[in-house]
Amino acid sequence: SGSGLSWEPRSRAVEQVHLRCTAGSLEWMYPARALRVLLEPNLAGAQHTTVCIKPASDFQGASIYVERAGQLHLVVSGAERARPQHVSCFSAHSPRGRGAALFLQASPHRDISRRTASFQYELLSNQSAAGPDFEKMPLVEAMCRPCDNVELLMAICSNDFVVKGSIRNVSHDAENHMSQVDVSVQKVYRQKNQIFQQEEGSGEWRGPIRTLLQCKVKKGGGDFLFTGNEHFGEAWLGCAPRFKDFMLVYQAARERGANPCEF
Repeated sequence: SGSGLSWEPRSRAVEQVHLRCTAGSLEWMYPARALRVLLEPNLAGAQHTTVCIKPASDFQGASIYVERAGQLHLVVSGAERARPQHVSCFSAHSPRGRGAALFLQASPHRDISRRTASFQYELLSNQSAAGPDFEKMPLVEAMCRPCDNVELLMAICSNDFVVKGSIRNVSHDAENHMSQVDVSVQKVYRQKNQIFQQEEGSGEWRGPIRTLLQCKVKKGGGDFLFTGNEHFGEAWLGCAPRFKDFMLVYQAARERGANPCEF
């Protein structure tokens, strides 16, 4: 977190910030001139190939560019209010393989009213670009293909959330390439944060899960085991088999001693 008001008035230098974490946030109050942000995680041998950023709902006062081969490519425009749900992802390749560089350019303004350019970021590893519209897609690591049994058994051990429930509704956001699955939850086995909550009136447990529009998620009957990970405080869908199918897989693995954790 920092402020453009603390800089020397006559200086034309670009402030440079080094961020060493694989996930975090940046808050730039009263943006002035420019800020260069280097995402350089301190992880030996880790190949982070994708960066995703999500502007805050009140993002204003600057534009965000990503540096590629000495060229700046616009990611978030300061001329229009950023959509708070819009996540932008892009390749993090740099000449030295040291992460990614973002360039924040303050927007011109005549008054001294408070503006804050803030966003969250995550570095994702071992992802591949999906065509020319890759940087427009939110959270490209969301997989549409069904999980195999090994992936499913690992998901219940390591994912951020594991819940049993049914699908109440599926809504689609074509502009941001996303779908949202509203889940009626019967049992919460694990959740990292309180995304799935109990409603005060009905006492029913509910929660939203996001996925890519291209996955073509449809409403289906019956109970499912929903697993996945959290990004930017939201649940993103991973493996989601029918619960009865999952139990057959799990019981068979347990009899063989092949289950990586107890469920």
